[in-house]
Amino acid sequence: MTQVDPKDRPSRATEGFFGRRHGKTIRPQQAAALESGLRAYRLDLSAEAPADLATLFKADVSALQLEIGFGGGEHLLHRATEAPATGFIGVEPFVNGMAKMMTALGKRPLANLRVYDDDATRLLDWLPQASLDGIDLLYPDPWPKKKHWKRRFVSRANLDRFARVLKAGGRFRFASDIDSYVNWTLLACRDHGAFAWQASEAAGWHGPYEGWPGTRYEAKAIREGRRPAYLTFTRK
Repeated sequence: MTQVDPKDRPSRATEGFFGRRHGKTIRPQQAAALESGLRAYRLDLSAEAPADLATLFKADVSALQLEIGFGGGEHLLHRATEAPATGFIGVEPFVNGMAKMMTALGKRPLANLRVYDDDATRLLDWLPQASLDGIDLLYPDPWPKKKHWKRRFVSRANLDRFARVLKAGGRFRFASDIDSYVNWTLLACRDHGAFAWQASEAAGWHGPYEGWPGTRYEAKAIREGRRPAYLTFTRK
């Protein structure tokens, strides 16, 4: 098993975490669900990652997927429910989104799901090399002002992280309704060299992914007249 030694970890593109941790105050019931849910589902990065990540899950899983920034969890919950033989790891540092997810899991537990509630780069550096079958980055914060573009999650340093943890042929999927971020990601992946874009015509990236359940962010984008893009790259 190959992991990143702390002294060898690439610098974070943002040199720190950018984004909100908290929104409106969560209700007592949500706080209780959050506390109990994290005890059951949160990954402990203070321990070394197991050689076989499948052992992180109570279910018998044969593939591993990571979703970075799952928001309220609509997409992640849908996928984890529809694919019980796949182990899913969801990252969401925003407390309100994590509380919503833990509330849902309190009502309908899933044995093939684990979560992490801090900076995704820490998790990526913890994971073993070539351990994931796929990574989803769906409607990430676009940081629309040009002076803030360096805060975008898609960066050379984070693509290096993706390339390290994805298996050969593994998929990186990126969805956004912000044209500048879509173009940014296409250029970044082209220049990186470890990823091949899987589209030959517009229909291949303007249509949602197969089995796509929709998200709140997508619905808002469509209401406001923005056309989402759904990019898929494979690890060479």
